[in-house]
Amino acid sequence: MVEYISANGIKMAYRFDGPEDAPVLVLSNSLMSTHRMWDPQMTAFSANYRVLRYDTRGHGATETTDSAYSIGMLARDAEALIETLGVGPVHFLGLSMGGMIAQRIAVNRPDLVRSLMLCDTASEMPTPDMWNERIATAESKGIEGLLAGTIKRWFTPGFIARSPAAVSFVEGMIRDTGGPGYIGCASAVRDMSQTDILKDIGQPTLVLVGAQDRACTPAQALVLHENIANSCHVVLEDAAHLSNIEKPFEFNTAVLNFLKDVS
Repeated sequence: MVEYISANGIKMAYRFDGPEDAPVLVLSNSLMSTHRMWDPQMTAFSANYRVLRYDTRGHGATETTDSAYSIGMLARDAEALIETLGVGPVHFLGLSMGGMIAQRIAVNRPDLVRSLMLCDTASEMPTPDMWNERIATAESKGIEGLLAGTIKRWFTPGFIARSPAAVSFVEGMIRDTGGPGYIGCASAVRDMSQTDILKDIGQPTLVLVGAQDRACTPAQALVLHENIANSCHVVLEDAAHLSNIEKPFEFNTAVLNFLKDVS
């Protein structure tokens, strides 16, 4: 059941699943999604972990604000959520934007993070012009104007063809994302530059990427792996950006094997 709490000055939506006395695993969503993007993980993850999912600022049922967003701000939101709920230190898993948030938390508040899972993410994004074009499209055409291109980046053609229900579910999350929330978070992703902090990440870290990810590429994942000393690297074949949805069994297995090794 979704609950609400005030953290870092905003109302945040979150939910717990799994045994109350188990280690806490936080899941942080991608741009244009909600905590529901993790549904394919819940049976596997909640068996032995107290799973905390939340909606990032401007997404789902968490408050949207008008102020300029940054990855630092989004990290402070998650830090405040963990502290307010009194569940730290946690295992922290983020995909795409969630992985960018995770990097910042691991450096800013290492006391809150036991281990780190950086999935289909990057430490910086190239070509600000590309993000400016997407923001302009959201402003002129709404989120619907971004839908088709996003689905093509997020999934392989084969998955789109054979899994219409999963694709429709993701399309629904995209359509439900408000323009201001998207623009705020997209601006934060556009402006992010975190490669210089990777050397300061000391927690055990899993770097995972889909081999066909065009949004946060395998080359960008290698930058993470090569700059984080205590990291391991997993590539999921025949998967693109939302590898947790496209290859849930392989994704879940990689994450749980990593957590078993670090727990």
